[in-house]
Amino acid sequence: MSDLISFTDILERYLKARIPFISIRSSERSRVLEVVRNLAQKINIPTYVHTLSQGMRDLVHHRTVSEDRSIMGAVDFMSSQFTQRQNLTYVLTEVSDLEDDTPTARYFYDVAMLAAETGGSVVVVTSNPVWNPLARLGMSITLDVPNEDEMLTIIQEQISPYRGQIPINWTEQEEKEAAAILSGISQIEAENVIATLLAKGKIEKEDLVELTQVKDSVFSDISGLERIYIKDQELTVGGLEGLRKWLDHERPLLTADLRERGIRPPRGVLLVGVPGCGKSLSAKAIASSWNLPLYRLDLSTIYGQYVGQSEGRLKEALSTADHVSPCVLWIDEIEKGLAGSQGDSSGVTNRLVGQFLFWLQEARSRVFVVATANDVSKLPPELLRRGRFDELFFVDLPTPEERRDIINIYIHRGLKRSLDDRLLDELVRLSEGFAGADIESAVRDVVKEAFLKGDNSITVDLFRRSFQNVVPLSQTSPEQIQAIRTWGRERAVSASGRPITDDPNLGQMKRNMLYP
Repeated sequence: MSDLISFTDILERYLKARIPFISIRSSERSRVLEVVRNLAQKINIPTYVHTLSQGMRDLVHHRTVSEDRSIMGAVDFMSSQFTQRQNLTYVLTEVSDLEDDTPTARYFYDVAMLAAETGGSVVVVTSNPVWNPLARLGMSITLDVPNEDEMLTIIQEQISPYRGQIPINWTEQEEKEAAAILSGISQIEAENVIATLLAKGKIEKEDLVELTQVKDSVFSDISGLERIYIKDQELTVGGLEGLRKWLDHERPLLTADLRERGIRPPRGVLLVGVPGCGKSLSAKAIASSWNLPLYRLDLSTIYGQYVGQSEGRLKEALSTADHVSPCVLWIDEIEKGLAGSQGDSSGVTNRLVGQFLFWLQEARSRVFVVATANDVSKLPPELLRRGRFDELFFVDLPTPEERRDIINIYIHRGLKRSLDDRLLDELVRLSEGFAGADIESAVRDVVKEAFLKGDNSITVDLFRRSFQNVVPLSQTSPEQIQAIRTWGRERAVSASGRPITDDPNLGQMKRNMLYP
């Protein structure tokens, strides 16, 4: 990472040292040119910039010196000027084909050698790597998008002129939170977002939610990630009190400035356990309750047929997640994408696992990962080591109290009514061993009848038959449930805050909850 202050300091030294070739890695051309313009005035060196729209012009005085807008025309112009004058600096902003051994790269190699003889500098602003022999003629430097401190300054500069003219109800705390939300986008994108808010004629605290939505629109077409839009009726999750308490405890840390403490924001949770018990639904509920956009990383779409393609796609997807942060990144059934394959003789899967785990541990962006897994036996052991995820939760079959909550949720959603306590108690008993998905299936049958025959057709017997007709996984595959619980007892925290046992109603917890 290179913030603006360190970038400016390093670039100034490169220009004073007359480094013949300087590669600036950045996607913000205007921001780079502003820095170079200020440095050109400060150290008093003739500096010219070339663009495809305006040709070559004086960077400080905006005077056109060559109307040839082509790259090769710019190279010819630089070559002729270097032979006539000393200490010239040329900045090129739209150069392609410099990554490999191409004619363009070789032309730049020759002109950089000429610059070295006359105390000149060729500066290329690009977002791509540079051919190695050319790069070794000089130095490279990166200007990243604004960090939180720089983003805070941008926001304050945008808002300050309007204070006293329109209602602005942001304190410094809201401005800092806005800076955290907008981190990852360019200066001009941030200025456009704030200008959109100012155009309403006022800025309210509630606009922080809109900031996330507007930022999301900047990254509406994301390679490797799928934006998940959540419907309100999908958000209610029954039970899982242990997970809820942990999330409530961690939420303030996601947007807080933790740099002075030397710790990173919450990284995420791994939810393992019985299929159909709300793991995937929890990812949606977290994003909704935290007012964050939800993105789904589908690892099955990452794999490509060419060498290095899979790794490149995963790197791009994770980099994009960093840019759209703060957000929730949902990885469903992660074991299927990272479990490895006996037929994978190329080692692609192992490299993907290593790449993902490195990002998970080392990245400092505010991406909260919610990964789910059903088949715990296929999880890579490295994924379970402390430091990868903040916590590992086990989602068991719902307890009687949780089944009561889940039944009520689906009854209110589908029938818009409440059940008699005696009937509800009976359905709780009938649903012993049910997963949340099993309960949803049973209630759905009743709702279908209500839609087809009217609410008056709903009887106690219909509820009984609907629940009795469901054969849950705990009955069809009891060995699978037993194996999952055995694994969870030793390695995970209970998501419900209750013991993980062979019988979900009995037994003692092997691990205490963090926040009882």
